[in-house]
Amino acid sequence: MMSYRPYQQILRRRSRQIRVGKVLVGGDAPISVQTMTNTPTEDAKATIDQIRRCELAGVDIVRVSVPTEESTAALHEIVREVNVPVVADVHFHYRRAIEAAEAGAACLRINPGNIGSKERVKEVVKAARDHDCAIRIGVNAGSLEKHLLEKYGEPNPEALVESALWHAAHLLDEGFDRFKISVKASDVFLAVAAYQQLAEQCDHPLHIGITEAGGKRAGTVKSAIGLGSLLWAGIGDTLRVSLSAEPEEEVAVGWEMLKSLHLRHRGVKVISCPSCARQGFDVIRTVEKLEERLAHISEPISLSIIGCVVNGPGEALMTDIGLTGGGAGTHMVYGMGKQSHTVKTEEMVEHIVDLVEAKAAQMKAAKAADAAAAAKQAAE
Repeated sequence: MMSYRPYQQILRRRSRQIRVGKVLVGGDAPISVQTMTNTPTEDAKATIDQIRRCELAGVDIVRVSVPTEESTAALHEIVREVNVPVVADVHFHYRRAIEAAEAGAACLRINPGNIGSKERVKEVVKAARDHDCAIRIGVNAGSLEKHLLEKYGEPNPEALVESALWHAAHLLDEGFDRFKISVKASDVFLAVAAYQQLAEQCDHPLHIGITEAGGKRAGTVKSAIGLGSLLWAGIGDTLRVSLSAEPEEEVAVGWEMLKSLHLRHRGVKVISCPSCARQGFDVIRTVEKLEERLAHISEPISLSIIGCVVNGPGEALMTDIGLTGGGAGTHMVYGMGKQSHTVKTEEMVEHIVDLVEAKAAQMKAAKAADAAAAAKQAAE
């Protein structure tokens, strides 16, 4: 979404568009958010339950690992029971890719450096074409081809890009162009430089990510630096935040990145102060409670929670709903940038939740009415 302020505009790289199940990737499609399950894929119920939790968090595409015949067999049920496209993550054995395509996967993620010969890649391409699958070429600094390591001496941006384009050429030689590319590394500098070079050398959609980024806090920071740099430069058509944390957390962090850059809007965007001695209420605990209570809201709503009147009124002018700390346990509530009424500390959280839920219901009803009107007009 373009902002009316010139300094907030991001000019996205022009890329060709492909389809991953029902999700468009590339071109002018919204940047999609991905994650990957960590349940044993053979346990279809556990995997389905985890994907459903990710759906509630707003995931667009989910990847599952399929290292065994049992896992590709379970994929039949998983694909049928979830509401988002499923990417089958394939390493080492090309037969798993063929089985996953037959099971209904929307995309096959292959690491060509691991999957084997050109002939095996050719068979995977045939399965993808026969079963309406996209492909993701997944190049990783930790598994580059031997000849490229010998050529460059170490994983570097040039090696990652050469690997990616080499395998892209194999798919194009087969007349297959429904693919996206990733060139991931755990080093932020290496990953960003590789994506920058790749973005200049092709127009294929790019799946961006910093692989093996770390735990929840360190991995979020590392991913935000790397992915934020790329997104700000207009590079990236779909993303995954790789954390040693539950998949739902990866989805939440991915969305926060996109919301911060005004690239997508979903859920409640909380603008809150870091708190200080001037605060009229416990800002930190209040924000924690509100984020938990409002996690189910999908409508894009901005909420400012500011502890005192130094910045509170100004922030409230720019948000849908605002709360500014006052004296004697009484605080000011704002609506659409205007002072509305006061609320007591003990009623504050419940009251803000009610206001946000009411706003969300209003937005949902308006959207439904617009859709009904558009359908009626189209039918006439």
